[in-house]
Amino acid sequence: MNAYEDSIRFRLAEWERRLLKPPGLLERTSKTVQTKINEKIPAKVHAALTSAVKGIFHTVLFTLDYVPKGLPQAGLTLQERDEKAAALVNTYKKIAAAEGAGTGAGGFALGLVDFPALIAIKMKCLFELAHLYGYSTRDYRERLFLLYVFQLAFSGRDHKTGVYRTIQSWDATAELYPPGELALQTIEWEKLQQEYRDAIDFRKMLQLVPGIGAIVGAWANYGLLEELGEAAINSFRLRLLGAPGGA
Repeated sequence: MNAYEDSIRFRLAEWERRLLKPPGLLERTSKTVQTKINEKIPAKVHAALTSAVKGIFHTVLFTLDYVPKGLPQAGLTLQERDEKAAALVNTYKKIAAAEGAGTGAGGFALGLVDFPALIAIKMKCLFELAHLYGYSTRDYRERLFLLYVFQLAFSGRDHKTGVYRTIQSWDATAELYPPGELALQTIEWEKLQQEYRDAIDFRKMLQLVPGIGAIVGAWANYGLLEELGEAAINSFRLRLLGAPGGA
């Protein structure tokens, strides 16, 4: 174990504490406000987002469309992987911000278009990160893992705890999955969609407000990619180093 890996273990332990701590007053209040806002959003907006989420995830799991060209990275130290991953996430944050600014400036109709586009950007980022950390997404179990990482980044705290525990023991958990597409039956699709929708709705719905859409769109997309990048990088670190406090 080298000094860099020791420092990452410490940071993983801090990250775990942040993930698992009970929600504070501000978070509980924000959730209540967000729920009320969601109730006022037209059903067609919710339906569009739900359809986009399900469609993208279906493509992710049933096809190899998002699998990067070439073999997963091998022979790199964790520090080298982390440096490459940070650069990759920064690139995707800029792509997402530009996409959000463009659709945000276009008002309501283009704002709706941004939902599936942003999900696609997020999934492309996750697939490339998996290969950077040495995992082949040609294996359907690795594609399932990315769905759990996605949920870890964009779920409420109650759901996030269970997802984290699954990621923490992924290599053992993956062996229990049935072969091929039967494993897809284990995914709670409606739960996944609802958690994602609730996690991003407030920021993304502000993007639809005339006059501020472009600014909010860029800000929201940049922040969402930043959250995804942190969740993904730390999840892959967990797999390579083991859980905080582990062997």
